[in-house]
Amino acid sequence: MKAAGTPSVLVFDVNETLIDLGSMTPVFERVFGDGRVLRTWFDQLVMYTMALTLARQYKEFWALGAGMLRMLGAIHGVPVKAEDVEALVQGMKTMPAHADAAAGLQTLQAAGFRMVTLTNSPPIPGSRSPLENAGLDRFFERQFNVQTVGVYKPATAVYQMVALELGVPTSACCMVAAHVWDTIGAQCTGMAGALLTRPGNAALPVPGVPQPDAVAADLPSLAAQLIQMWRS
Repeated sequence: MKAAGTPSVLVFDVNETLIDLGSMTPVFERVFGDGRVLRTWFDQLVMYTMALTLARQYKEFWALGAGMLRMLGAIHGVPVKAEDVEALVQGMKTMPAHADAAAGLQTLQAAGFRMVTLTNSPPIPGSRSPLENAGLDRFFERQFNVQTVGVYKPATAVYQMVALELGVPTSACCMVAAHVWDTIGAQCTGMAGALLTRPGNAALPVPGVPQPDAVAADLPSLAAQLIQMWRS
């Protein structure tokens, strides 16, 4: 049995953590002639969600993603057409699950963890969520997004909102994410943090910065660590 006061709720990030950002590489290869621009686009997108939050502004994630594509086109001197933007937005909404995601989630579900998601991506009116399109929604009791509070992760209000909605203290939750800025934000609210080091992601070894409680390169390995710590 788990010890009293240890996390029993796993809060999963979605984009890149559970679903495969790399599936959009062909869009960037076609528009820019270089699929590596995908990583630049995503990193800049995250940076501007944080910039808007710090400036007390909020714009929808899908609109920001499209605007960032146009911005990169201006920077690189590449014309970005309406059909390019549409291809990107559709790609953002229909990314497939990572190959290891379902197995890891199944293991955690069987171990008795409550599981929810928390994403920067708001609901899509009249269509399924990216998580549903990836076939992973069946593992989660609820899907949370930042639009509810009008600020982006890693603002502490986002993580506090999830705990409040679930009726549990933040100490009962663990944020599971592929981005260390996400685990830092969660840990600063009192949550635990588990880092999934998808390619291009790693922990930040700076003294005084909250370090993840668990780190692994794939979800089944991370699941084994969490079960060993909190379920055995």
